[in-house]
Amino acid sequence: MLEIYRPFVETSTVSFELNTPSIEVFQSRIAKVRSGWQWLVAERGHKILGYAYGSMHRERPAYQWSVEVSAYVDPDQHRQGIGRALYLQLFEELGSRGFCNAYAGVTLPNDASVGLHTSVGFSRIGVFARVGHKFGRWHDVAWFQRELRSSPRDGK
Repeated sequence: MLEIYRPFVETSTVSFELNTPSIEVFQSRIAKVRSGWQWLVAERGHKILGYAYGSMHRERPAYQWSVEVSAYVDPDQHRQGIGRALYLQLFEELGSRGFCNAYAGVTLPNDASVGLHTSVGFSRIGVFARVGHKFGRWHDVAWFQRELRSSPRDGK
């Protein structure tokens, strides 16, 4: 998974990380996400094709029913429905855990990512202009929202 993520850090503005995390840092991120949200992996045979996850949207308690989601697919596997399948399964699992809203940020321009997010039910809700600085220039991020369920389940 880290090898899928690496080019998004090192050669693109899809991720605003400036340096690829170590394997230990990446593993700790997965463990943190799995402790309260969800992390899914798509594979064929023994080859990982992509992954998607939901994580904390914001720290304050009133945000506990919302999640931020991301999906990364091996560039050699794009346009095969992997990101879509990962997201749809992720939404099902997060919704069953009581989460109500999913949010996703997309660095602009990125027609492929905008297309993926709208195809799985996200609506564009706004743009953070000049929010990230990478490769010597500012970048805008469009934000998208998708309802997972109308109300949280009792007891969460």
